[in-house]
Amino acid sequence: MSGRRLLAAALLVGLAVASPNADELPTRIFHIGIVAGTPRSSPERVAFEDRLRELGYVEGRNLAIDFVHDDDLDRLAAAGGELARSGVDVIVVGPEAALKAAITATAARSTPVVFTAVDFDPLAQGYIASLSHPGGNLTGVVFQQFELMAKRLDLLTQAVPRISRIVLLYDSAGVGQAEAAKRSAATLGIPLEPIKLRGVPYDYEHALAETDGARGDALMVTSSPFGFWAGQAAEAALRHRLPSIGPNRSAEGGYLMSYGPNISDMFRLAADYVDKILKGARPADLPVQQPTKFELIVNLKTAKALGLTIPATILGRADEVIE
Repeated sequence: MSGRRLLAAALLVGLAVASPNADELPTRIFHIGIVAGTPRSSPERVAFEDRLRELGYVEGRNLAIDFVHDDDLDRLAAAGGELARSGVDVIVVGPEAALKAAITATAARSTPVVFTAVDFDPLAQGYIASLSHPGGNLTGVVFQQFELMAKRLDLLTQAVPRISRIVLLYDSAGVGQAEAAKRSAATLGIPLEPIKLRGVPYDYEHALAETDGARGDALMVTSSPFGFWAGQAAEAALRHRLPSIGPNRSAEGGYLMSYGPNISDMFRLAADYVDKILKGARPADLPVQQPTKFELIVNLKTAKALGLTIPATILGRADEVIE
């Protein structure tokens, strides 16, 4: 065989080894629509897409993603409706307003919808028939922030016993959580000062400007589809010398403490549901999932900056301590 023929044969062998089998090639491009209050670069969104890649979905090869992020609930709701009418294979949605719009737009209830880490009760709201058999075209991952507000209030008062009045920051998505916090505070006999945040991006400094010695000596925040608890809000709390507690893993962003489920884990689970649906499963048959593990995180850097000593009982219960 000539040298040219040997080279051609070698190239063909190399291509046969490097190329996937025909049955491994994607047969179609799946189209996912995502409506989100947090940007695509946020940890939970990254976790969602990482899990999709682990399951074999590669954007540009067998996956297309329409990602809509907005800081306004009305615009998110409109986006949910538009995606539902666009013919995507699955809609992934968090904010309840966008979920309602998606449901309304899919009048035939044919487009599968996976809700992710939502903090409303889909059963009480009538979105699903039951947690085990949701029925219709909806399923997903849910947790009850209402119940967690009482736990956070209790943890904050145990960590800082001198607290006499608590400031509560919430937005339009956290009204129910704020009401739950008020009830829990009344049971404990602790005055609660609710402050509703308006006009995204939120002005935390303005919201807390009157707290010093007037509105309260500690801070709680509700969960929000816009993730407003991280970074700037924690910094504002520290400037006003307010011991603080927030949802989920927000102590990583500077709060004194946080308590809640691991949101990134919940988004990975949502990706599993998207995979099942794309492979033919019906949302009606996929039980709505709820987290079973809740993490208490204590930020000792923030405690030191506030001149606080966290009781050993709290540190002993913490799942993670930031030093």
